[in-house]
Order: sequence, then structure tokens, then C-alpha cells
Amino acid sequence: MAPNEHSVHIMFVRHYLGGVTADVRKIIHIDMDAFFASVEQRDDPALRGKPVAVGHGAARGVVAAASYEARAFGVRSAMPSISALRRYPDLVFVAPRFDVYRAVSKQIHAIFSDYTDLIQPLSLDEAYLDVTTNRRGIVTAWETAKDIRARIFAETGLTASAGISYNKFLAKLASDHRKPNGQFAVTPEMGAAWVETLPVARFHGIGPVTAAKMKRLGIETGLDLRDKPLSFLRLHFGSAAEWYHAIARGKDDRPVDPARVRKSSGSETTFARDLMDCAEIESGVLGQADEVWAWCEKAEAFGRTVTVKVKYADFAQVTRSRSDSVPINNRARLHELSLRLIRSVLPTPKGIRLVGVTVANFAAPDTASAHLPLFWQPME
Repeated sequence: MAPNEHSVHIMFVRHYLGGVTADVRKIIHIDMDAFFASVEQRDDPALRGKPVAVGHGAARGVVAAASYEARAFGVRSAMPSISALRRYPDLVFVAPRFDVYRAVSKQIHAIFSDYTDLIQPLSLDEAYLDVTTNRRGIVTAWETAKDIRARIFAETGLTASAGISYNKFLAKLASDHRKPNGQFAVTPEMGAAWVETLPVARFHGIGPVTAAKMKRLGIETGLDLRDKPLSFLRLHFGSAAEWYHAIARGKDDRPVDPARVRKSSGSETTFARDLMDCAEIESGVLGQADEVWAWCEKAEAFGRTVTVKVKYADFAQVTRSRSDSVPINNRARLHELSLRLIRSVLPTPKGIRLVGVTVANFAAPDTASAHLPLFWQPME
């Protein structure tokens, strides 16, 4: 967008998202820029301007986050460390400090709370805010987002990007449009047409597998998706069809929900080498079950469903789940179910590189949420 067009766009945003239309919500999606890596660069001046990966550079390590300098070489979060080093051998690895990231998150949450009570966290570094009713009396959502970003920088030394729109789906898409350290607004007048121009792979909730399936069906852009009748989408995507049909038209009625409850607790580990020995694999599963149980016990949140995840040496994955009729409220029962599930894939025909255990279907979500940290649980 040329500078003069950008100026016109801002003027329109200030008008429309400033409350002129009473029934239009004003939603902001705040997304911290390369959060973990930016915290490390802030705290260690020697890392500034360098390609930094938060994680462990060992052969079995995984990149938790990458600085923008590292992203320029194709390094991304969730990438195996060995792959990241192939892309850039001089990549600087820094061990993650989740206690520091949580502390910064609390600072950011305190800033958000000065503007609205309607805050819905998505992960450690992003959240939705409904500023339709603005606690500080700022007239427009555009100026509110600018003010929030300025305060985040002043108080933490970190930059954030913002998306502004009339619903959550579009606000999240918009926050990625001017990254890093920028903001973009999608008004009701432009929402549906703007979505048509975007690749569906960018849509929140459409992962790589679904995007690949859509491509095979001739759906690559928002326009392609909009042109498919609901009957076609139901045939190929089942219960997700209505959601895809709505977002292709820029529609999303979901509220910003400050009472969003954590739905599961999980832990996984990548072994130092691919395992074939049943006893070693079972030991790894029990270790992850212990990690999950520690959280459940502290949060007093006890679920009925246990899932064990296995990733093989060739990166193929399988999961096995079991639900009890009553909550799993002791470690021994969690151990018993976890072992039963992992033994359903043993002996293994090929090496196992990763195992994970998750507990879900909590019996008392209100109790669980009361014990969660003030801001965001880590998603890593």
C-alpha cells in the first residue's frame, strides 16, 4: 500500500472503528514480535542483530523460537535444531528461560487490563482484546492499539504487532500483515473482499494437513473457499464446514472470552536417541506422566481422558487415548493408563524418537482455571 493510500486507510479506520456503528465490535489481536528470542536479545546486548534460536542445539533439540535475523535464513519455531543448523551453521542457540517469559507476560497482561476486562490469551505471546468499551476512554480501536504497543515497548523494551477488526478471525490475520512492530486494520467494508485475496494456509485453524487437502480440492485462496457450496464443504470437512464457510466471508461471531479454560495438560520429550527397547520407552512415558501429574495436582484439575503420543524416527506419529468414567485423581491410575496405551504399540517396528502424555476432559474446569498462572500457559 502506497503512503498516501495508507494515510487514507488510517483515516477510514479511525472513523469506522471509533464507535460510529454501535453494533460493530472493536477487537484487537496483540502478537509479540519473536517473543522468546526478543527477550533474550533484550537481556543480552551481545545477541542483538544476530540470528538467535531459543532452544538447544543438540542433535535431538528443537527450536522453540527464532529471531527475525534467524528467520531470514529459513529458521522457524518447531524446527529440529539439526535442520536449523543446516540452514545457518552460525545460528546462536540460547537455552529457554520460561520463568522470565512468564514474568514479562504478567507485565503485558497488566497493561492490557488498563484498557479492558475482556482479554483472551492464546499463548504466552498473544491475546485478543475486546475494546468496544474502552476503559481509558480512547475513541478508536486504532489509537488504542497504538497506545498499548507504545506502553509495551516503554515498559518491557519489546515490540508488538496488532491487528484490528470487527471479529477475532480477521484481527488475528491482520496482526501478521504489518509485522514486525506494526499494525493493520480490517474494516467491515473491506473484510470479505480482503479474505478472498489470502491463501487459506494463513487462516487460523487451517493447519498444513488441511491446507494440503484443500489444495487437492482446488482450494488455495479465500475466494476459492468462498466459491465452494456448504454441501461440498460438509462432504469433505465434516463438522468444520460451517466454520470454513463463515470465515471465507469474513464472518466470526465468537466472543472474546476472558474465562477461557485450559482444556488439557500435556508433556512430551524427545529422546537422546531413537529407542527400540520397551522398558526404556515405558520409562520415558512414565516420566512424562509424572510431569503432567505434577501440574494436575497443583491445579487440582483432574481429567478423565489420557492420550499417549508417539513419534517415530521417520517422524510418523500415532496417538492412543483412553477415557475413564471418573476423573483420574491419583498418580498410580495415570501411570496404569499411560502404560496400557503405550503397550498397545509395543514392541515397536521402528525406533521411537518422542513420546508424550496428555490429560484432558477435566472434571472441574472452573477449579482448574483458578489455579493457572496469571497470564498465559506456555504452549511450547
